[in-house]
Amino acid sequence: MSIEIHKFPRYNEDVTERKGIPDQAETLKNKKSEVIEMKVGFIGLGIMGRPMSKNLVKAGHQLVVFDFNKEAVADLVSCGAEAAESGKEVAEKCDVIITMVPNSPHVRAALLGEGGVCEGAKEGTVVIDMSSIDPVESKKIGAELAAKGIEMMDAPVSGGEPKAIDGTLSVMVGGKKELFDKYYDLLMVMAGSVVYVGELGSGNVAKLANQIVVACNIAAVGEALSFAKKAGTDPELVYQAIRGGLAGSTVMDAKAPMMLSRNFKPGFRIELHIKDLNNALNAAHAISAPVPLTGQLMEMMQCLKADGYDKEDHSSLVKYYEKIGNVVVEPDKK
Repeated sequence: MSIEIHKFPRYNEDVTERKGIPDQAETLKNKKSEVIEMKVGFIGLGIMGRPMSKNLVKAGHQLVVFDFNKEAVADLVSCGAEAAESGKEVAEKCDVIITMVPNSPHVRAALLGEGGVCEGAKEGTVVIDMSSIDPVESKKIGAELAAKGIEMMDAPVSGGEPKAIDGTLSVMVGGKKELFDKYYDLLMVMAGSVVYVGELGSGNVAKLANQIVVACNIAAVGEALSFAKKAGTDPELVYQAIRGGLAGSTVMDAKAPMMLSRNFKPGFRIELHIKDLNNALNAAHAISAPVPLTGQLMEMMQCLKADGYDKEDHSSLVKYYEKIGNVVVEPDKK
């Protein structure tokens, strides 16, 4: 299986080391000049969907939006989008529709439910589902849409709200290659990289693989820092000592400072990671793929949920180790 990667420069890299990389505002301006403007439907204006849709408007696309949150819709209208009263109305006005909703049942409802996209879509309409859902369900929904003459790609994202705002998300795409090629520029308006992974459902397989790796990394950081604290060594100094070596990672640099400063304001909530790991477990069990670490991480996150931490950032995994080890991970007082 071939994997095709299209990539923009990483915006978190030091520009003194990468000469000639434009700033984010200039990059968005360049993106606008490079894309062919089209009328796009967007369903789901939550933490991720709202900034993603704003970037489409900034790039010059005509946007028709729908969400049950009227404040979010009004915000997009103030930016230049057109409001719709239902997914059906979005489909009546657009040939390509993006969905960005919480989970598999929401995708099914938005596309196939009462007042949904199918009721207003014409034959040949293309749906790009950017939600993170069970790939098995993604394939089922795609088959039902295909029976009605509607094409579908799954294109979940990684990077969280900050990269959704910057337009530097990582997008993993499954579906027909010709559809990927046709809508690549549209996706790049919202992204720093867009990767074609394979047939429908492959995008969500890649996203779930990403979430497994992220969860394991965060847990490993929490375990290591709690070990250091319990051993009587300043965890802040341990972090500084190991971050430049093989143990260092993007996850470590994002989450260790949050753990050490006791800042668990959500960038990605525990409850959402539970959702993703549940989808990963379901998909893995459907094909008899062993995922023991994923199962263990799910139980750890369920413990945190039981303790009331499900709305906190997933860096709260350190609290699992703090509880069982009777320790608080924080820098030594100077």
